[in-house]
Formats: sequence, C-alpha cells, structure tokens
Amino acid sequence: MSKPEYEFFPVDEVGFTVCPGDDPKITERVLAKDPEAGVATRILRYEPGADSTPMGVQRHDFWEEVYIIDGSFTDLTLGQTFTAGMYACRPPGMPHGPWRTDEGVLTFEVRYRA
Repeated sequence: MSKPEYEFFPVDEVGFTVCPGDDPKITERVLAKDPEAGVATRILRYEPGADSTPMGVQRHDFWEEVYIIDGSFTDLTLGQTFTAGMYACRPPGMPHGPWRTDEGVLTFEVRYRA
C-alpha cells in the first residue's frame, strides 16, 4: 500500500488528534498516511507550554522532513530554538528532541521510506 491519492482539498476539514504519547497539548492533523509503511504527511501542533520530555529523544526508521510554519520550539538536547521559516531533513536514525515551546509551534511534516 502507499499514501492515498488526493486532489486539492481544504485541510481544515481534517481534525487534529492527540499524538502518540497522549499529551493533549501535542496534536496532529494527518493529511495522508500509509498505515503499512507507518509513514504520513501531517501538520503537527504544539500548544504553548507543550513539552515532549516524557517521550525522550526520538529516532525513526524513516525519513522525516519538517518545515516550521509558525511559532518556535527548542530542542532540549541541543539547547537550540528553531523558528518559523526553518527546515529540517532527518535521515533514518537521526536523534532529535525532546522539544519544549513557550509560544506554541505549527509544523508541516512529510515522512517516507527510502
């Protein structure tokens, strides 16, 4: 299977759901998903004050590209804050996070297998 084929549609028709980890301040709007490969395209939202420390440092077995649409968050391991307009491309296994945000952040993410 692969991600489904969609023509343009209003993304606000897709609701936000709580991400794995069950923190109600960290939600995602999944735009397309391949459940067999475990990858998705999504909009990720951290509300002000969200902190992913309980989930620890993240490593994935897939590629992940992230563009920050609005706001900022801090990678607590790196001690660096990343802001709107910044982009990351993470190969499988690259460590990142945990994250904390004071103002909130909204990102667009594409995840895929090589």
